[in-house]
Amino acid sequence: MAGLYQTAAGLLERAQRRQGAVKSLVYNSKYANIKQLYALVCETLRYSDILQEIISSSKLLKEEKKLKMNLAKVLVYDLLFGKGLKGSGGWKATLQKHHARLQAELARLKIRRKVSRNEDLLAPVAKTAEALLPRYARVNTLKTSTDDVIDYFKRQGYTYLGQASSVQELGHLSGKQFLTDCHVPELLVFSPRTDFHKDFLYRSGHIILQDKASSLPAFLLDPPSGSHVIDACAAPGNKTSHLAAILKNTGKIFAFDLDTKRLATMSTLLLRAGVTCHEMANQDFLQVEPCDPKYMNVTHILLDPSCSGSGIVDRLNHLTNDEKSSCEERLQALAGFQQKMLSHALSFPAVQRVVYSTCSLHQQENEAVVKDALERNGTFRLVNVLPSWTHRGLDTFSGAVCTLRASPAETFTNGFFVALLERKSEGEECRETFSTSCNSVEVELPYKLAAPSTKHKKRKVNMVSH
Repeated sequence: MAGLYQTAAGLLERAQRRQGAVKSLVYNSKYANIKQLYALVCETLRYSDILQEIISSSKLLKEEKKLKMNLAKVLVYDLLFGKGLKGSGGWKATLQKHHARLQAELARLKIRRKVSRNEDLLAPVAKTAEALLPRYARVNTLKTSTDDVIDYFKRQGYTYLGQASSVQELGHLSGKQFLTDCHVPELLVFSPRTDFHKDFLYRSGHIILQDKASSLPAFLLDPPSGSHVIDACAAPGNKTSHLAAILKNTGKIFAFDLDTKRLATMSTLLLRAGVTCHEMANQDFLQVEPCDPKYMNVTHILLDPSCSGSGIVDRLNHLTNDEKSSCEERLQALAGFQQKMLSHALSFPAVQRVVYSTCSLHQQENEAVVKDALERNGTFRLVNVLPSWTHRGLDTFSGAVCTLRASPAETFTNGFFVALLERKSEGEECRETFSTSCNSVEVELPYKLAAPSTKHKKRKVNMVSH
């Protein structure tokens, strides 16, 4: 049982470093008893502040110098709030020595807060937007088709309502109803909290659980079959698998990431998804030489760099946030890194299209980074992506309306930002390349739109009766 506590502590650490959603981290851990592990991680997160206060006031870490905070939290949770420490490992014996003191600190805390039950120590949890977000499942077209997946879910007792005609429809699903998304044709939309982690289609890689906003970067980049593509910050691999599906496993995807553990997770995901056109590298994208002959044919780059994560709507992940996560100093550091990454992406000699995306709400990481890149590199301009999408970029510079934002309230997704930059043809400033039936409200642009590109044809939207 010692493995349970070590594994849970490791997952807390990874969640705090924003290396994945809590539920995904747990289910990808390969721990034998997923239900037990998930419950321990979730409950430790709920009581995290309380546990830290008890651990600090008891001076536990000062006396047990080999014990780290996250491991201490999961152990103390089970000791004081759970059903008691499990197993017979060394940590159980260590914690038992301090049981009386920890119990006394818990009692003092209750007295200070004037409560009698452990549950009353928790602050009231406001209803979050997470409860309102649909569950999105992207059909992995490398292994199956949208029609076949729809038929499968019908046989499982789900009610298919057809293709959504508006974003608003996505927010009205309940029970076992589901729709095809109105923007991304391979995206199916289910009611909130629908869980597919144990479903055959998920376990076999036929569907990928991916928020709609997260599926937009690859969808909008839309590399033609046979293209050479770079996924600059690829792990944990959902966007890479989406690119491979768009490419039909042809061409080449060069996938870079600095985190070896995330790359290992990504390797498992891509294997399950049937991706074969990729080449992974444990390398800093900024150190990749644009003129290296290996990358001379790269025409498309997807750049989704590290960011503040301020757009992620997940109660559990929110509990892992540092209070300083959105401080100005940190945002400036992130923005500086993001600017370097985007400028580097635009420097590849054959690149024609670059998608820049973040799961951040902050202008410093979004519009400001794109504005800086355009000012530094005059050979690229913004493409007006999904012009009927009403939630546009902040009007902080000329052309920012070409970018798009996503949010729980307006698009029923996590908070997100996407910009598509394309190498200029003479006389063009902003180009409309996608059309959709999703919303009838058109965005009014302050300048003339160029004609659609002939290099990137509109992808046919499957009107199955994504």
